[in-house]
Amino acid sequence: MKKSIEEDVFIPLYPKSTVEDKSSLRSKFQERRFWSAVKLLSNVVLWDGIVQEDKVRDLGLSKLLNRYLLLNILNTPLGPDNTEKCNKVVACLPERWFQDLKDGSTLPELLNFSQHLL
Repeated sequence: MKKSIEEDVFIPLYPKSTVEDKSSLRSKFQERRFWSAVKLLSNVVLWDGIVQEDKVRDLGLSKLLNRYLLLNILNTPLGPDNTEKCNKVVACLPERWFQDLKDGSTLPELLNFSQHLL
């Protein structure tokens, strides 16, 4: 999984003006790469309970979400597309990771993502 994240994930960051046109090749390529990375995130977190939780969280959250996905989300204009991306990422996260958290707190790896959601 680590090798796949480090060697296979690539989400280009183009200027917003370049990807505003959803029919442009750059925009379509960037979107395909983003959704492939979200699929990889969902597959990585499926290993929760089989592989040590800290390893899964490191790969899924620190390496994949914070290094690749969040940059794309932050570069997506606020609106329906951004909301959809955030919803899909949240849907990947196992509920049990949040069971022992106090109200108003989150996992350390999710601080930047949480700030964006707020």
